[in-house]
Amino acid sequence: MRRLIFAACCAIFPAFAWGGAQKYEELSIALRNGFNQAVSDYPSPHISFKSPEQERAWLDAMSPKLRERLPDQRLREEFLVTVHYEATRAGLSPQMVLGLIEVESNFRKYAVSAAGARGYMQVMPFWTQLANRAQDNLFHLRTNLRYGCWVLRHYMDMENGDLFRVLGRYNGSLGEADYPNRVLRACIRHWKYPPAGKSCS
Repeated sequence: MRRLIFAACCAIFPAFAWGGAQKYEELSIALRNGFNQAVSDYPSPHISFKSPEQERAWLDAMSPKLRERLPDQRLREEFLVTVHYEATRAGLSPQMVLGLIEVESNFRKYAVSAAGARGYMQVMPFWTQLANRAQDNLFHLRTNLRYGCWVLRHYMDMENGDLFRVLGRYNGSLGEADYPNRVLRACIRHWKYPPAGKSCS
């Protein structure tokens, strides 16, 4: 029943920007070390595409949707390539991550929520401490996306891929349908790729 309500609500809830509030949870030493390694590795983002033609096709589909929010084409495509790379690297759907960013910050780089979450993916600052990287700047594009995608991956592993619960954890509203509905609705309405495909999970 919850899944039916979840799917139905995706079609009716409006999307808007708000800040997440991931909850502080003590990590094991192994997880801390894995987190530190994950967020400190910065290879070239372009390797997430199988070919230059695939990259160009994806950018041509996604870029016009962001033109009003990010008018500069170079910066807009840099943002999109980085989203694709960090999401793919974490084993996530880039389309779902775009939907989450729309809901969390409405693509505002310097957004700060009432709970103190920062940047595009509204990452809580305590994650930098858990990674023993307190110097990391969560307003930096790649740093923010790397942390946000790693946190989502961490929750995916915790919840055995249950996206409803993963998104609830990310927003600090586990068990409530409102936030997961907003993210998936944003993904389906604005970021699905290819348009006839199903790539939001």
